[in-house]
Amino acid sequence: MVILVDVGERMGECFLPPYLIALGGGALSVGLLNGMDNLLSALYAFPGGYLSDRLGVKRALFVFNLIAIAGFLLVAFVPTWPAVIAGAALFIAWSAISQPATVSLISRVLPASKRTMGVSMHSIIRRLPRAIGPLAGGLLITRYSLHDGIRYAFLGAAAAGLLAILLQQWLIEDTRPRQHHEAPTASPIRLLRDLCPALRLLLVSDILVRFCEQIPYAFVVIWAMQTIAHPVNAFQFGLLTAIEMATAILVYIPVAHFADQGEKKPFVLVTFIFFTVFPLVLLFCQSFSLLVLAFILRGLKEFGEPTRKALIVDLCPEGNQAATFGAYYLARDLVVCIAAFGGAALWAISPTTNLLTAFAFGVIGTVWYAVKGG
Repeated sequence: MVILVDVGERMGECFLPPYLIALGGGALSVGLLNGMDNLLSALYAFPGGYLSDRLGVKRALFVFNLIAIAGFLLVAFVPTWPAVIAGAALFIAWSAISQPATVSLISRVLPASKRTMGVSMHSIIRRLPRAIGPLAGGLLITRYSLHDGIRYAFLGAAAAGLLAILLQQWLIEDTRPRQHHEAPTASPIRLLRDLCPALRLLLVSDILVRFCEQIPYAFVVIWAMQTIAHPVNAFQFGLLTAIEMATAILVYIPVAHFADQGEKKPFVLVTFIFFTVFPLVLLFCQSFSLLVLAFILRGLKEFGEPTRKALIVDLCPEGNQAATFGAYYLARDLVVCIAAFGGAALWAISPTTNLLTAFAFGVIGTVWYAVKGG
């Protein structure tokens, strides 16, 4: 299900920035898209978990998939930039809203001794569509033009979503939804207030480093396809994204294995360094061959991501780990969405301003964690 829905989404999603500009939306619409992605990813996690508890995993995933399909069809059939933004609001946060239900399903079907590896494999599986989807979308756009290629990509996404629903309804065992009085409640404000000092320091560093990532995030495709001295085509950009995801997959489990053997901080710190140097390196990449090196570097930002997530769980209070984990991501992504919106204003000044500002935030966040982080 994850592969089908995510491949469908990724076929067109990474090419939405130039499509929005082609439809007359301008740089501000690109910033709106990226900021909305971050904001909804933060806001959808709690409703996703609540509906999973109330409806049961199988019914909740059915609803989430229908919402994503509606977004795919809206983008395919209404070629205006406001409609694209509206459609994106329905599908770009699918991963966030479905994650609680998916993790709950993994925990239910696997024994306790296999759950950590199950979640790790799920993370790897989520990265396969990020490699396959842009390649397929790039081929469609190269073959049929940007407008027609985007339309065909999202029609394919809707078809993949329908197939995912059929498989999901066939293969997932139904469970009894929780009754209202059984549903756990938690105040994210209270949970954030009770964070231990080490987790607060990590949260501040994480926010600053995510500013570094999100300020240029939506404009990387525009940089590669329109701004540099020797622009790449859509298929080449899809290939770059595939290289990034392949790099991430290759380092994901080995690093997690070694991080479990000792202190986690060095692995998280190296990850923050990779986040930080990417926009600076990208600034000097003016051809496809140089972009390959930059996207390998971008894939290495996954170096310590599993370790960072494990560290968050380690620092969460016993008995309230899941709720505190959710509150951490809610706080982080709500703040980081400001960077996504601000990235458009910085890009309007100049692409160089955008990339150097991102680099500066990364340096501050990385140094803060190196000095203060536990």
